[in-house]
Amino acid sequence: MNDILADAESRMKKSVAVLTSDYAAVRAGRANPAVLDKIRVDYYGTPTPINQLAAVAVSEARVLTIQPWDISVCKAVQKAIETSGLGINPQSDGKVIRLSFPPLSEERRRDLVKETSKMAEECKVAVRSIRRDAMEKLKARKKNSEMTEDNLKQAEKQTQELTDRYCKKADQAFEEKKKEIMEI
Repeated sequence: MNDILADAESRMKKSVAVLTSDYAAVRAGRANPAVLDKIRVDYYGTPTPINQLAAVAVSEARVLTIQPWDISVCKAVQKAIETSGLGINPQSDGKVIRLSFPPLSEERRRDLVKETSKMAEECKVAVRSIRRDAMEKLKARKKNSEMTEDNLKQAEKQTQELTDRYCKKADQAFEEKKKEIMEI
């Protein structure tokens, strides 16, 4: 019984962790190095994350600076950012690349809130799916006479408490991101 609950909890924890990492990549008008996490640069034939090729820093509230350790890769980094669909044109002086994040319009902010709301809902659906799997495993054990009816009820209650806790964490992450997005 405990192994099923522990497995369910670790899977729920991973679902919420994926949500928070996806939220970090959402551009909220403020410079955030996490927006570059999914961008890969062709470095000697190998797709490599930008943070492994360069020092990425927030120089001002809305400006990211990328300083490649190998200056010859500067053009490749610039091209990867341009083709990534990030929506920001990098400026380069040959040694340092600057990304200026323009302030978001009200309409774009509302679209981002809708997008992040969908992400939170998908996370909660995943958590509920994990609950369903755990409940099925518990009922199978009961059917095989590996646990009593009372133990099954207690385990189902604990599984529901886990589900509620992780759904609440997903909601909290959404509220924080919504606040960040709507902040001017």
